[in-house]
Amino acid sequence: MKIFRAIIPSIKKSLFKEGKKKVCIIYGPRQAGKTTLVKYLLKEYPEKAEYFNCDYLDVRETFSSENINRLAHITKGLKLLVLDEAQRIENIGVTLKILVDEHPHVQIIATGSSSFDLSNKIKEPLTGRKIEFYLFPFSFNELFANKNSLEQIRCIEHFLRFGSYPEISQLNEMEAKQSLQELTGSYLFKDIFTFQQLRKPEMLIKLLRLLAFQVGSQVSFHELATQLGVDQSIVQKYIHLLEEALIIFRLGAFKRNLRSEISKSRKIYFWDLGIRNAIIENFNSLELRNDVGVLWENFCVAERIKYLRNNQLYANTYFWRTYSQKEIDYLEEKEGKLLAMEFKWNDRKKSRTLKDFFTAYPETHLTTITPNNVSSLFQEDFH
Repeated sequence: MKIFRAIIPSIKKSLFKEGKKKVCIIYGPRQAGKTTLVKYLLKEYPEKAEYFNCDYLDVRETFSSENINRLAHITKGLKLLVLDEAQRIENIGVTLKILVDEHPHVQIIATGSSSFDLSNKIKEPLTGRKIEFYLFPFSFNELFANKNSLEQIRCIEHFLRFGSYPEISQLNEMEAKQSLQELTGSYLFKDIFTFQQLRKPEMLIKLLRLLAFQVGSQVSFHELATQLGVDQSIVQKYIHLLEEALIIFRLGAFKRNLRSEISKSRKIYFWDLGIRNAIIENFNSLELRNDVGVLWENFCVAERIKYLRNNQLYANTYFWRTYSQKEIDYLEEKEGKLLAMEFKWNDRKKSRTLKDFFTAYPETHLTTITPNNVSSLFQEDFH
């Protein structure tokens, strides 16, 4: 593995714990690097570990619940067993439950590219028997942490235009465009189409285009449904599927003390900006774009949440806005404390007047993130 994944230390801490072991579940979108990650972990136990690719029919049959009692010869002498793309095994939840209960000497890792499918299959059987992780496309910190601040600034534009899927991050501009177009053509959504049996798969792409143009803005399910000519419940279902497939995510509105605060609203962002730009077919350089502020906001929110997830740091995340259009881009609430962030591509732009917010929440710490201090996103706090 050429680039060290930030989530590895957290995964290692969860493995081989004394007492009752738990199954380690690693979710991630297609091509995010799950297979590379588990093979990296396997290298630490070369003589006591086995890797199984569940794309193969014979592997799926071997680990089906009907054959589970025959697995003693497979697990004998093993310390680590990996099931890659485990959602393809029928009744995988039952299989994992039996493995962890009857073979406690073996640490099990299971990966899944479709969290909605694998999660639904294992939720009940593995209650109290699993620990979950999420592997995203490369974070900016993973790719560029060892570069100085000037080099980091130079790398930002490529990140904002082409994202950070492992394969794509190593390509030139022309190759990156082609690969992203292929990825968003259908491959990225294959699990949604396969497992959810969507009646209108073309509407999924139309919905994604609408969401891509609304990054950084409040999203109305009612307005989306009207534009698509469908019921609002269908829009909510499709957005949920896209979230579970780790393509998009949402921030809810923060409301505590002020009557003027908006509460029932949300913003939607993309985990990877290359995917977002491919959907709207715009890979133009930043000086030719009118959405640079939107790209920067999406980048900062996604990178901050990746940082929290990769390091097992738990916080509630929001945006804040009033009916009079006063707004804070991002809020974190942790142990009763608030951390606020403003994201500015141009650090010469005047800051907003937020007197109402700081009167209501005087202990909040606020920082402004620009390309010049992007490394601040990867600190636990700013005190």
